[in-house]
Amino acid sequence: MTLSIGGAAPLFEKRDQHGEPVRLADFRGDKAVVLYFYPKDETPGCTVQACKFRDDYEDFVAAGAVVIGVSQDNEATHRGFAENHRLPFLLISDDDGAMRKAYGVKKSLGVLPGRETFVIDREGVVQHRFRSQIMATKHVSEALAVVKRLR
Repeated sequence: MTLSIGGAAPLFEKRDQHGEPVRLADFRGDKAVVLYFYPKDETPGCTVQACKFRDDYEDFVAAGAVVIGVSQDNEATHRGFAENHRLPFLLISDDDGAMRKAYGVKKSLGVLPGRETFVIDREGVVQHRFRSQIMATKHVSEALAVVKRLR
């Protein structure tokens, strides 16, 4: 499945690093959602990306957005990653790969979980999609620019 700009974002319900349920529908009409898929907690590129989201987090909040990181790591690993790097945003576990499949996030080089960021507006419509395995921090600047336009 290819998810297009202007298409409806697939709904999901997953658990965050604290075991709490997170549903895309909960943000409808209230906040834009920056949903970023990344390969693995505590790896170099993923840590740089998460810390950039952390450093710019207040700008996302001021623009009316929530940031949600997604990987196949479990809740405990996410909790440790968030604590180690003081990450103020949600990390959810896509342990079964269902979200990656629903959002069409492909593997890089056929083996690495892909790095892809989506900006979803308050009505649940995908407004931006950015894919790059190596430009981890560009995901943040791209998403922030879109969120500010949506404000």
